[in-house]
Amino acid sequence: MLAKVKSYALSGLKGFLVDVEVDVIHGMPSFDIVGLPDTAVKESKERVRSAIKNSGVKFPTNKITINLAPADIKKQGAYLDLPIAVGIIKASSVDINIELDNYVLIGELSLDGSLREVNGILPLLISAKEAGYKKFIIPSANEKEAGYIDGVEVYALRSLKDAINLLSGKAEFKQVDTIGYDVGLNMNRFDVDLSFVKGQAFSNRAIEVAVAGGHIILLVVPPGAGKTMLAKCIPTIMPDMSFEEALETTKIHSVAGVLKGEDGIVKVRPFMTPHHSASSISLVGGGQNAMPGIISLAHNGVLYLDELPEYTRSTLESLRQPLEDRVITVSRVKASVEYPASFVLVASMNPCPCGFYGTKNGECKCTLAQVQKYRAKISGPLMDRIDLQISVDGVEYSDLVSDKKEESSLEVKRRVNIARAIQRERFIEDNINVNAEMGEKHLKKYCTLSKECEDILKSAFTSLNLSARARSRIIKVARTIADLELCENIKPSHVLEAVGYRSNLSL
Repeated sequence: MLAKVKSYALSGLKGFLVDVEVDVIHGMPSFDIVGLPDTAVKESKERVRSAIKNSGVKFPTNKITINLAPADIKKQGAYLDLPIAVGIIKASSVDINIELDNYVLIGELSLDGSLREVNGILPLLISAKEAGYKKFIIPSANEKEAGYIDGVEVYALRSLKDAINLLSGKAEFKQVDTIGYDVGLNMNRFDVDLSFVKGQAFSNRAIEVAVAGGHIILLVVPPGAGKTMLAKCIPTIMPDMSFEEALETTKIHSVAGVLKGEDGIVKVRPFMTPHHSASSISLVGGGQNAMPGIISLAHNGVLYLDELPEYTRSTLESLRQPLEDRVITVSRVKASVEYPASFVLVASMNPCPCGFYGTKNGECKCTLAQVQKYRAKISGPLMDRIDLQISVDGVEYSDLVSDKKEESSLEVKRRVNIARAIQRERFIEDNINVNAEMGEKHLKKYCTLSKECEDILKSAFTSLNLSARARSRIIKVARTIADLELCENIKPSHVLEAVGYRSNLSL
């Protein structure tokens, strides 16, 4: 007897329909799966056999053939355990009347018949919903994640036996309740605050500008000047995530299997801090199944690279594509997928190998050649893509013990939220979100410069030996500064400040 069960599998962040066709006929006992299954799918035979037996159902001693259509696309993971088991029961049992009624079944089985959590349930359900499917059976451990998708009928069950009882009408189960997304400030979750950072008003301002416009920033700071503290404060001023951003970020974390917490969704913008020994593959993504890397996990958040010159050249160069295109293409022998990678890159480094070149609180012991070699580890094309390049000196003792009240993260975050709201409204028809994503056509439309502003840019272009890309990035930063000050037009003071963020690193 033939049975057909619908399921979904993943290719990158997109799900695709898999028709699980089960044929159980008389003949020598065998169990074959065709349709380009990977190892995890092939091994489902043993999981399914034990799960069916331990669910109180007789496993057929017949010839069983499973076809996973479309047959020309590789099927990966254990998503198909549940539909394979249900298909076998429907095709072989005359005592159990299973009515699938356009259900989509997704789930991994344990040997005892219980359903185990699977990665990527959110993109799977979203893709299936977009294709017109409305009824789903998934593992109970994925209930929270599925709750953020409205307009569907989802049953989060604990076992194969529960699925059989639901599909045969022997028992009723409650649908997963839809969860509302509450956008709110998350200040109470952080142990740090910008008000704790003393004597670094210039760097604090630069961080604010970078976060407000989604710009790339490099902090050149001597040892002990507080760059680690400043980096930890960045999440405290990040703007609140919209529901659309939260869903997009959650999809990536779900596929990667790193979705944490009981909420079932990523509510706080990611802050990824890979060690400088991280390989380019761990950063970009890859592996046999082309999984997302740290760059994609930082999507809609911050990627912080401490001690930038210590990263390998290949690792740093792998950043160039996502910094320009806001996506990363992961190509492997068995797969080529595209993951979103729109993040704020925050990097830090010492001014020289010993850390004290050009500072007033330490004596540099490096030769000029050593300093040049150290900084040359960051290629010119990559450096040219960094919007804000600032050099910060050490902190004076008087600043550390001062009673002066510094501006809090909450105050800065409020300005950042307002600036981001202005940008969302501005780019509502342009399919971009922040000033850093503007192309040349957007610069002409939204960044009209007065003659005085152009004169300042021309002077900086010549004296600092800037590239065309650098000029465009200065204009983008000036646009963000104007947004922070609630100015409709870019003023000369905004351009001067933006230029100042690129003129601090000369030897």
